[in-house]
Amino acid sequence: MMNDLESILKEQGIEYVIIQHEHSIQSARDGAEYLGIDIGQTAPTLILKSEKEYYAIILSGNHGRIDFEIPKQILGCRELKLAKPKEVEQVTGSKVGTVALIGHHLPTILDRQLKQYPHIYGGTGFANSTLKISPGDVEKLNHIIAYIR
Repeated sequence: MMNDLESILKEQGIEYVIIQHEHSIQSARDGAEYLGIDIGQTAPTLILKSEKEYYAIILSGNHGRIDFEIPKQILGCRELKLAKPKEVEQVTGSKVGTVALIGHHLPTILDRQLKQYPHIYGGTGFANSTLKISPGDVEKLNHIIAYIR
C-alpha cells in the first residue's frame, strides 16, 4: 500500500514527507504532541457508510464529534454512520485509524478548516507512519464532493 501511496504522489509531482514512528498514533491529540504541531493540522480520514455507498470524510483534528445531520443533508442520504472496522478494511485495505489521506478512491468530504495550514498530517494506510502534505494537494488528489465548516 505504501508503494501505491508513494507512486500516486510521485506521479502527480506532489511534495510530501512520510514520517516514520515507532508506535501507532491513536488520536489527534497524540499525533499533535508526537509531531509537535497544532491539533488542527492532524487530518484523520474516517469512512462513512450510507444506505447506498461509502464515503471518506477528512476532518481537522480540532473538529470534535461528527454531527451526522450535516453530511446527511449534504449527501442526501437517509442514514449515515461510521463504517464498522471490518467494512473500513474491506473498502480501503487499511485498519481504522490508518486510512490514507489519498488513494482510497472514495467520494470525499473535506473540512475547510484544514486549508488554513501549510501542511496537514494524516494516514498512510500503515500504523507506524504519517503523511505530511499540503491541504491543496489532498484536495487535488481526492474526489471531493462536498465541504464542511
